Amino acid sequence: MTFKAEYIWIDGTQPTAKLRSKTKIMTGAPAGLAELPIWGFDGSSTNQAEGHASDRVLKPVFTCPDPIRGGDDILVLCEVLNTDMTPHVSNTRAPLREVAEKFAGQESIFGIEQEYTFFKGARPLGFPEGGFPAAQGGYYCGVGSDEIFGRDVVEEHLENCLKAGLGISGINAEVMPGQWEFQVGPLSPLEVSDQLWVARWLLYRTAEDFDISATLDPKPVKGDWNGAGAHTNFSTKAMREGYDAIITACESLGEGSKPMDHVKNYGAGIDDRLTGLHETAPWNEYSYGVSDRGASVRIPWQVEQDGKGYIEDRRPNANVDPYVVTRLIVDTCCSALEKAGQV
Repeated sequence: MTFKAEYIWIDGTQPTAKLRSKTKIMTGAPAGLAELPIWGFDGSSTNQAEGHASDRVLKPVFTCPDPIRGGDDILVLCEVLNTDMTPHVSNTRAPLREVAEKFAGQESIFGIEQEYTFFKGARPLGFPEGGFPAAQGGYYCGVGSDEIFGRDVVEEHLENCLKAGLGISGINAEVMPGQWEFQVGPLSPLEVSDQLWVARWLLYRTAEDFDISATLDPKPVKGDWNGAGAHTNFSTKAMREGYDAIITACESLGEGSKPMDHVKNYGAGIDDRLTGLHETAPWNEYSYGVSDRGASVRIPWQVEQDGKGYIEDRRPNANVDPYVVTRLIVDTCCSALEKAGQV
């Protein structure tokens, strides 16, 4: 008996990493994570090694059913290691693991809203050749062939994610034509990041069958068109139990160098998207507010009303590395909550 294992990893491309994958034929019964072997690849072809010492190692860290191939076939997300089994410099999962373990007692939970844009050739899906569609207004959560473009791909992607057992919690059409969103979570930092990377791989792979490409470009169309973000919702046990911890978390994200420390790691091209327009705060200013989609961090109105809940960091780009954004938020907010005795 044989089955296929699609080994997936994040490469070393700068400034925005790409997903790579290759297929391993396995014999015997479908393997659990502990039984999956490490594997090698040519790091000189993925911006992760020099040609004279090109071997890099794939270590499985997450697996799920392969919804595209079906049967007993699986998807295998991997960390990239050097040949001495230390994390490669491009491996951003390893630092998150350390921070997540350090603050595990605070029970951090994330939900990430992944926006993306479909392209057909060189133009966004729904944009006419040689021109522009009607102005934004009716596309967000719209219905009808004059408002919606790419729903067949979106529905197939959703089904694939559900068949894979990923923690997908919803989908919707976004503000610009051909622009969509799916949400992953609520899950722990490592879980939400692993599953978001696999959901991204499934998005690209699903769109491939429709001869359509998906991009996480934060500003796919210049001018008066919405960008694409990855709004990141976050809470700890203390935040889910009291409002003082909500305020502490919001204040901690604005202290000292923290705003710039975060923003510079929230995805390439962030200054193109965070302009103060199109439901964004300026990239170089920090603010938070209740029900304010023009703030850096939003406190949902029901959180203020209930006196507990979560916050939404609206700054991360669609192309952000989820391992990085969750690590930064956990480290900043949990440190502050610990210092304030709100744990």
